[in-house]
Amino acid sequence: MLKNKYLKEWAKIVSYHFPDLSLPEVAGLATWSFGIVMTGSSSLTRVSEFIGRLNQENTNAVRQRLKEWYQEADAKTGKKRTAIDVTKCFAPLLQWILSMWNSEEKWLPLAVDSTNIGQHFTVLSVHVLYRGCGIPVAWKIVKGTEKGAWKPHWQQLFQSLKDVVPPEMQVVVSADRGLYADWLFDTICALNWHPFLRINYTGTYQIRGETEWQFLDKLVQKTGTSWSGIVTCFKTNPLNCTILARWDEGYKDPWLIVTDLLPQQGDALWYSLRSWIECSYRDIKSDGWQWHKTRLREPNRAERVWLAMAVATLWTITIGTDIEPHYLNNLSKELSPNHLDKKQDIPKKTVCKISCFLQGLIHILADLLNGKAISLTGLFPQPYHSTSAAAANTS
Repeated sequence: MLKNKYLKEWAKIVSYHFPDLSLPEVAGLATWSFGIVMTGSSSLTRVSEFIGRLNQENTNAVRQRLKEWYQEADAKTGKKRTAIDVTKCFAPLLQWILSMWNSEEKWLPLAVDSTNIGQHFTVLSVHVLYRGCGIPVAWKIVKGTEKGAWKPHWQQLFQSLKDVVPPEMQVVVSADRGLYADWLFDTICALNWHPFLRINYTGTYQIRGETEWQFLDKLVQKTGTSWSGIVTCFKTNPLNCTILARWDEGYKDPWLIVTDLLPQQGDALWYSLRSWIECSYRDIKSDGWQWHKTRLREPNRAERVWLAMAVATLWTITIGTDIEPHYLNNLSKELSPNHLDKKQDIPKKTVCKISCFLQGLIHILADLLNGKAISLTGLFPQPYHSTSAAAANTS
């Protein structure tokens, strides 16, 4: 039941981007994500209370409807009940992001990582990296005490995103040292994407064309140095790859990145974007949706709430992007060299003190209180990519 005009507007947007969901599933997803943004919480109690007041309906009825949205089919009342297959929503979610991706660079940064909710859950997730934030596009939640390999889960997550990204767009997937595996490298390559995986500096490597094995910790031995080259990495489970090595001031350890890109095609500095997935976890937890306080204990149900949080995150980050600098930059390009406005200095953008995510939360609430319609203007990524970048001291 969608009575509020803003909730109706949001439901139309959500319905357009998830055409395969049924009307009740779309209504539930729109209501959950709208309530999450408005309350700053993924709590069933808070969202139900807010939507009940907003729609002027019984809170318990709203609570039951929202609860059934994330339940399994056999846990729901009535006939012909079904459960949302979250994995079928990953591709549309990424397509939604790409439809708003405004960049001359055909380049998409992703990151994979895991996060824990106490002893209850471990979440494996893939995020699009954007302006200091991350937008979840695929995830798998397992019980925190569950034993078993994560390999099948990661492979299924990547498979769910197959063929979504246009072939002309270069996708770079970064991961920290704890997730490195040769099968992960191969899985990413199989999608025609590019792994950008950090490895430990223990072990050995062999430069292509040479016979001597050398120690990885000798690649860059002091800060301020870098190296890149085509190698075979590790004697056991050898990996043919490129290593991009760099050790900057202020870092305890060097970065050793393995990728399938040629040395002149990649830059170890791209790995710095990986930290944005950690910012994304903070947005989902303490800074935003309070996920760390969830009372859910069933992974399948938690995965459906994550869908609502991912849609809510996409909304906030999109609104939190300041489009004025992009307008000014485009205007400057279009004006003739002798145009009066061209000769004047374009005002510099004030340094952003809060993230796109928090900016979005503030802007959404302010816009709705001012009576503005819901509108997602687009995503304007910063220019990360430089195909001419190459590490120094290449062998």
